[in-house]
Amino acid sequence: MTPARHPVWRILALWRGHLPLLALGLAVSLAGLAAAVALMAFSGGLLAHALAVGAGAGGIALLATPLLLRVLGPLRVALRYAERMVTHDATFRALADLRVWFYRGLAARSAGGLGFTRSGDVLARLVGDVEALDGLYLRILLPLAGALLLIPAVAVLLGRHDPLLAVAVAVLFALAALALPALAARIVRDGGARLARAASALRVAALDAITGLREVRAFGADGRMIAAVQAREAALLGAQRAQSQGAAFAGAGAFLLGQAAIGIVLLRAADARAVAALFLVVAAFEAIALLPRAGALAGQAVAAAVRVVEAADAPPVLADPAALASAPRPRGFGLRFEAVHFAWRADRPPVFDGLSLDIPEGMRVALLGPSGAGKSTLAALALKIAAPQSGRVLLGGVDLAALPAEAVRSRVGWLSQATHLFNDTIRANLLLGKPDAGEAELWAALDAARIADVVRALPERLDTWIGEGGLGFSGGQGRRLALARTLLSPAPVLILDEPTAGLDADTERDFFGTLNDTAAGRTVVLITHRLTGAERLHRIWRLADGRAVAAAG
Repeated sequence: MTPARHPVWRILALWRGHLPLLALGLAVSLAGLAAAVALMAFSGGLLAHALAVGAGAGGIALLATPLLLRVLGPLRVALRYAERMVTHDATFRALADLRVWFYRGLAARSAGGLGFTRSGDVLARLVGDVEALDGLYLRILLPLAGALLLIPAVAVLLGRHDPLLAVAVAVLFALAALALPALAARIVRDGGARLARAASALRVAALDAITGLREVRAFGADGRMIAAVQAREAALLGAQRAQSQGAAFAGAGAFLLGQAAIGIVLLRAADARAVAALFLVVAAFEAIALLPRAGALAGQAVAAAVRVVEAADAPPVLADPAALASAPRPRGFGLRFEAVHFAWRADRPPVFDGLSLDIPEGMRVALLGPSGAGKSTLAALALKIAAPQSGRVLLGGVDLAALPAEAVRSRVGWLSQATHLFNDTIRANLLLGKPDAGEAELWAALDAARIADVVRALPERLDTWIGEGGLGFSGGQGRRLALARTLLSPAPVLILDEPTAGLDADTERDFFGTLNDTAAGRTVVLITHRLTGAERLHRIWRLADGRAVAAAG
């Protein structure tokens, strides 16, 4: 892997929009470091001068020390505060952009859902791994820049009086600030990846146990689920312990190197100049005290970068055509499947084997079939979430392969059997279907879905909070809100994938009655395993053995 393609460089490249703020944070950090070291070095120099030249001159020098502290002391505090403000602001902005980039990448390749990816693992990458990357700037780059500034400064200041002492201290300082962190990072490199995997496994287990709590209690599996979570927690603690040990050893090594430098100063400089050199060495090693530990944490940051880039930077399942500007425009909104052969994976039997189906625009059709017959797969093909291995899917006479995904999904609306209502207001959930919809359009969609009276009766009406998973509404009301959102979309083709799953017979009948009245003029594809008699349909097909067979005219 070339350096430019390394995940860490990929992350840093994403932050280039915040380069001025990041550079300002670096400058303030270095200024604060210089003020801190200067405070100690100059104080030591004044004290050494007082000891060397006698009481009279020394008294003047000692009187000057409080004046020096009045300048450098507050300046150091002010610069440290400014450093925290600027560097943390820059980091938070960079991480926010990173999360947006991660989500966009995930959405581009997961339009049909997460598939075989576990939601807990995605959450771990979006939260834990992204947060771990704040160390790239705050805990690694800033201290490293400070160390690179201090090495020549310490060598020059000490070399004015004792070149040999300057070389010895500079070598020890370089070992503590550069070599030791690099060695620590190498030693715990695999530990960072193990820590990231352990954190992800714990989130997966905990999320699985929480979302399935009702079934866990019903089957009396509380103890087993808790044991599974605790086992993953123990693995995480083990990984954290190994990481902490690496950081502790690195910190201990840096401390010993600092003490060795102090010992050399005391042995080498026996006169008053030892005081000035001692102050300088103590200040320099104190400034890089956390850098060896940062080396041990670098493995975690690298592992986090690998996981984030791996999840977000993967190519989409279906790439858009290269020449988007010259992409053809569909003529109408009829759907046609021509000799489609499709399998989700090469090692699985095909879902469709020569499927041909013609759905003229404005028609209401039903696709029937048992579970596994390919009903939802047909919806995925029509939405360009998946592509056939052979054959074509056409919208308005244009092959979907020649259309960008956005153009397809702006013309094809979808209402699934597991429609999700977001933990937000009714208004925000509806605007997902049409972001620029006005108040009148929102109420028209609610009226069309026969849920407007319920919303009008609520104290906050459109600004009522729905609750997680739509818990503030019954199943039928939630399905009608989802229908209103779908109807709000201007898409001329509506694909309804088991839209009444889980509803009672009366609610199901009312739902189809609403649909029959509100979807006039659109192409409607109803995917279901059975008909209730409330639908008004033009054609019915049954899916069997990878093909579509006409069931009624």
